[in-house]
Amino acid sequence: MGREAICNCDWGGTVVGVKALLETSEIILRGAMHKRIPFSEIKNVNAGADRLCFTVAGEPVQLVIGPAAEKWATAITKPPPTLSRKLGITETTVVRVIGEVCDEALDEALAKAAAIASKNPNLIIACVDSPESLHAALRDSKAQLMRGVPVWMVYAKGKGHAIDETAIRSLLRDNGMIDTKVASVSAKYMALRFVYRKFD
Repeated sequence: MGREAICNCDWGGTVVGVKALLETSEIILRGAMHKRIPFSEIKNVNAGADRLCFTVAGEPVQLVIGPAAEKWATAITKPPPTLSRKLGITETTVVRVIGEVCDEALDEALAKAAAIASKNPNLIIACVDSPESLHAALRDSKAQLMRGVPVWMVYAKGKGHAIDETAIRSLLRDNGMIDTKVASVSAKYMALRFVYRKFD
């Protein structure tokens, strides 16, 4: 699907040329008009005659983007993936949990798993909040990681915490792992997925 278009934008009667980008959860307009439009603020979406039409805060908007208009409309209106789906947790997944789960959204996602068990998992979820807990999670799960089991490192968002994305990436990459995905767990937590390079 074409995820960008050079097009005319009619925003409440003002027509300008823009570059429109369709992102995972928003439309970005650049050029004569600069806007970031989260999908959650887009209403009354429809497509036809090469135009994507919708409203934002009650104002009508039209993007003349050509044949991709219907695909853009579908992308904007489809339900967002659940957290369990983003993390790869299904009714057949055995998940090993390391650390304390302190997030309701993550708890709900884990409830979708076939089982929570320390032996023979398909997936590891490690909740880390300090360099010590990160080192311990890596050490305790190393045998399973070496067999190709992926791990999600879950950590607090924002500044002022004992551990962050940079520290997690640095340690795991130094230990021969590679990060393959990132997911927002909730308003407070993020997650990075890692596997050993030979299993990537």
